[in-house]
Amino acid sequence: MKFRLIALVVALALLAGCFPATPTEAPAPTSVAPAASAEPAASPVASPAAAQPTAQPLTPVTLAMGYIPSVQFAPFYVAQEKGYFEQVGLDVTFNYGMESDLIKLVGTNEVPFMIGSGDQVILGRSQGLPVRYITRFYRKFPVVLFAKAGSGIESLQDLEGKKVGVPGLFGASYVGWQAMVYASKLDPKKVTLQSVGFTQATSVSEGLVDAAMDYVVNGPVQLRLAGQDVVEFLVSDYIDLPSNGIITNDTVIQERPELAQAMATAFILGLRDTLNDPDAAFQASLRAVPTAGGDQEAVNRAIFDESLKLWQASEAELGLSDPVAWEKAATFMQEMGLIQTPVIAQDLYTNRFVER
Repeated sequence: MKFRLIALVVALALLAGCFPATPTEAPAPTSVAPAASAEPAASPVASPAAAQPTAQPLTPVTLAMGYIPSVQFAPFYVAQEKGYFEQVGLDVTFNYGMESDLIKLVGTNEVPFMIGSGDQVILGRSQGLPVRYITRFYRKFPVVLFAKAGSGIESLQDLEGKKVGVPGLFGASYVGWQAMVYASKLDPKKVTLQSVGFTQATSVSEGLVDAAMDYVVNGPVQLRLAGQDVVEFLVSDYIDLPSNGIITNDTVIQERPELAQAMATAFILGLRDTLNDPDAAFQASLRAVPTAGGDQEAVNRAIFDESLKLWQASEAELGLSDPVAWEKAATFMQEMGLIQTPVIAQDLYTNRFVER
């Protein structure tokens, strides 16, 4: 089984960075000039269901995503393939990079939009970047603590005296660990936190650590595909932090709100289609990311299926942020020392572009 796992991990090496998790595993953005906190009053906007073809010339817009093309961006590929971006007047180019780099580019308005996680918005805003989350994508924070079945770890308290692997003391996996400690009152002094880089699945399989923090679509999927049963503890079961969504900046919102509205509208249409017909959405993803097919199709289908669970929402909830979740996340990150400057939760997000 170990040989099969190692072979699988090698085969997944090119995919490892494409998870929404990977870009968050990077240092926080550097400070820039303080951000204005006031948001302009919302003006009437069209329903996401009301996108209509435009007769006007298309506006070129860059949408940055985490690291490399991946089936985990399926709703965006669906929106592009079905022409939803064009219907709202956008000529969208997908760009890829590390999330910690992209958040700076969006904060300085060098790039207008990106897909990123809520914790990165809180980090960025606390350091003066005027970034703001405008459309919710993931409904659950996708980080998980996982261990081999039969390891004796059946609760977080069972971690006392054991080793837990994390990529490092940064990024979403570390934020997720801190969130679990914060919410469960686990004594972190009784757990050895060990940096394992991005080898969580291998480290758990080979017994280098007893458990590890990773994205639910990454480490646990790798172990299951290698024939290993796992136990999982989802961060969202303890505290549901805001996760991946569309992020822009205050300049776009104040000076070009029609662009933010168009981006949100097209995305919601793509997300709705993805949820209604996952098989078609997966095929659209394979056309957008050909390297995800062929010998890698089974692996990517497993990743897609796990991701789909994180996107599920009712029609009324699509795109909407939960104000309570942002309040809790901002409080948690300040109390755990993950940010040094307090942030105002209402400055972190807006629902004006997705309200029905």
